[in-house]
Amino acid sequence: MVTTRPSLLKEQFYMKKYLFDRSEHVYQNSDFEELIKDAVRFFNGTPVHHIPPPERFEGAGVYALYYTGQFELYTPISKMNRLEYKLPIYIGKAVPSGWRQARKKPDIKKKENKLFQRIQEHSRNILSVQHIDINDFSCRFVIFEGGGVDMINTIEASLIKIYKPLWNTVLDGFGNHTPGKGRFEQAKSDWDVIHPGRAWAEKCRGEATPIEVIANKIKDSLKEL
Repeated sequence: MVTTRPSLLKEQFYMKKYLFDRSEHVYQNSDFEELIKDAVRFFNGTPVHHIPPPERFEGAGVYALYYTGQFELYTPISKMNRLEYKLPIYIGKAVPSGWRQARKKPDIKKKENKLFQRIQEHSRNILSVQHIDINDFSCRFVIFEGGGVDMINTIEASLIKIYKPLWNTVLDGFGNHTPGKGRFEQAKSDWDVIHPGRAWAEKCRGEATPIEVIANKIKDSLKEL
C-alpha cells in the first residue's frame, strides 16, 4: 500500500490554495443570456398606455416612459417615437416591499400595486413641472411574479444598456425623492434645472449646474439619433 507523506499532502494543499486560475471563477450559462433576451423581447411587445395607466393593477416589475411632445430639447426623441414607440426617455423598476433588504420573499397573498404606484408617482411629478405635458407621455411595462421578481434588477439594467434613455444616462434626477426636512443643502438635480416646479426641489440651496451646460449635454447626446 502506497501512502503519501503528511508533509507532501501539506505542500500540495498550499500549492492548490495559492495557485490562481481565473477560469475556475467564471460562470457562463447561455440559457441565462437567452432568458434575458426573451424577457426584453416580451417587454418590447407589451401594450403601450398613456400615463398613468388606465386602471390600478397589482404587481412589481419594470417599465419604460416614452415622450412624443414638442419640447425642443427632446425633438429627436419625439421623432423616433412618431410612428412607433422605439426610444424610451426613462426606464425604471418597482420591487415588492422588503425586497431590497432581502428581509423576506414576496408574499403572493399580499396585494401591492408597486408598479402602478411608481408610474403614478412619475405622472404627478410631470404634472408639477414646466416644459413637458402629461399628455405627451406613454408607458409600457412587464409584471414579474414568483421567482421572476429576482429578474427585475437584471432586466432594468439590460434595457438601460440597450436604449440609454436620456433621463437615466444624461439628465439625472427624474427618479429622485425629497431629501427630507433639514437636508436641502444639496443642489437641484439637472432634471429639476431643466424642468423646474417640483416643490421639494425648489427648496434645494446648493449651486446647480447652469442650464446652458445641461442643455448642451442633452443636444450632444441626441445629435446622432
